[in-house]
Amino acid sequence: MGMKVLLVGGGGREHALAWKIAQSPLVEKIWCAPGNPGIAAYAECLPIQADALDPLVDFARDHAIDLAVIGPEAPLTLGLTDRLQALGIPVFGPTQNAARLEGSKAFMKDLLARHGIPTAPYRTFRDPEAALSYLQTQEIPIVVKTSGLAAGKGAIVCLSREEAREAVERIMIRREFGSAGDETVVEGFLRGEEASLLAFVDGERVIPLAGAQDHKAIWDGDAGPNTGGMGAYSPAPALTETLVKRAIDTLVLPTVRAMAQEGSPYRGILYAGLMIDGDDLQILEYNVRFGDPECQPLLMRMRSDIIPFLMACATGSLEGMQIDWDPRAALCVVMAAKGYPGSYPKGDAIRGLDEAATHSDTMVFHAGTRLDHDQVVTAGGRVLGVTALGHGVAEAQRRAYEAVRAISWDGVQFRNDIGYRAVAREQQP
Repeated sequence: MGMKVLLVGGGGREHALAWKIAQSPLVEKIWCAPGNPGIAAYAECLPIQADALDPLVDFARDHAIDLAVIGPEAPLTLGLTDRLQALGIPVFGPTQNAARLEGSKAFMKDLLARHGIPTAPYRTFRDPEAALSYLQTQEIPIVVKTSGLAAGKGAIVCLSREEAREAVERIMIRREFGSAGDETVVEGFLRGEEASLLAFVDGERVIPLAGAQDHKAIWDGDAGPNTGGMGAYSPAPALTETLVKRAIDTLVLPTVRAMAQEGSPYRGILYAGLMIDGDDLQILEYNVRFGDPECQPLLMRMRSDIIPFLMACATGSLEGMQIDWDPRAALCVVMAAKGYPGSYPKGDAIRGLDEAATHSDTMVFHAGTRLDHDQVVTAGGRVLGVTALGHGVAEAQRRAYEAVRAISWDGVQFRNDIGYRAVAREQQP
């Protein structure tokens, strides 16, 4: 009998996971809660939201699930892993205590400080007046962040004292991010190039995935407000093999050891947001799940069956495992709704999905979509993640945009320059 897998989530990351898990000869059946129209090709979608813990736990117990794979951060920070583990179900994803690495930036910064792991200098505040007076004494630029979860939008880079004051008011006084801003972290601005290093972690061992680079800002040239991510590619030229090894040895492994030492061993995928400035490496942030959209190009490049890795993380047995990577590059372009990252319309009919599906070495991952009768319509801010493989980032970029141009809806927006840094590097003599 093959394995029964429960996948939790309904975004682009989960579509990529469903597509990859479905390729495993070890798997017999996949359920996904809540899933989306793209995921429905690989899994039976359930009318259960990703953060509805009671129905998820009941379903897993009643259907004798062999492995639960939790995609988004919300159910992890609510303790879904703990509840499923209590039933004896192996879970890919950290416990509630371990998920604080993302769920509380204050916890994360304090942990790194206690263990001497390099990160930007910071102070944590619960009182807006104290935060405002601290800002008067600090160098600009400075970064103001919600300590809690704000869907990737809670970090504000402030280029003037005025902007810093405004950020504190938005987070702590106007409470634009709700309870995520009860505690606010003010930290020094790190210069350099950002990159994402994701790793499989089994509580003590770490296996890095290929490097990836995400594009956070909404508009070309990294202009405009931050989003959950407008595109990503892998490999990331900024993350050389030497740098990856150093990042694992000086940042990621020490963090995993620190968590185990403090009684919250970390299992699952650990996503390190790094700042690279020459030889200087620091942790910007940790996420306790696959990045979305980094997950899409990474899984398209991963040739190994993913199931043994997910199981090994869940059961603490990664030793000696190695990932086989496609040497080609992969690049994902996010197609977003008009108005995103602000408010946006929903329910616009998406045209051209069938045409895009005919492009070779290209996948259209659904992020914010739903079925309206027989028509796929928009249902989120980030709607699709069009991902293509190519010999080099430039070719992957060209292929991805060919498929992007086949797809349209009213007011669609996307960046035209995903991968520009890597493409410029490839073109250097």
